[in-house]
Amino acid sequence: MTTEPTTYANVTLDPQANIYFDGACVSHTFFLADGTKKSAGVIFPASLTFGTAAPEVMELNAGSCRIRLAGSDDWATYGAGESFSVPGDSSFDIEVTETLGYVCHYG
Repeated sequence: MTTEPTTYANVTLDPQANIYFDGACVSHTFFLADGTKKSAGVIFPASLTFGTAAPEVMELNAGSCRIRLAGSDDWATYGAGESFSVPGDSSFDIEVTETLGYVCHYG
């Protein structure tokens, strides 16, 4: 379980939406006052593969999914109030079973 706040004060929001997989995932990037980059968005029910550049922590605030990290045969299930980590320069498969709301923490 993550200890990140549920709201963020003093942020700068990039109004340009990040739209992936023909609209199956839509997010917005925002920056905290200290310059920390994050994104918040939704993933609609789908089976997708995401690549990562930097390490990521996906904090889920709604919905449910199963994920499989690159190189693993094992799937793990996550839901609202939970989080999972993905290494940098990697990828993960995600099966969203209920529309997912998330905040992604980079680095």
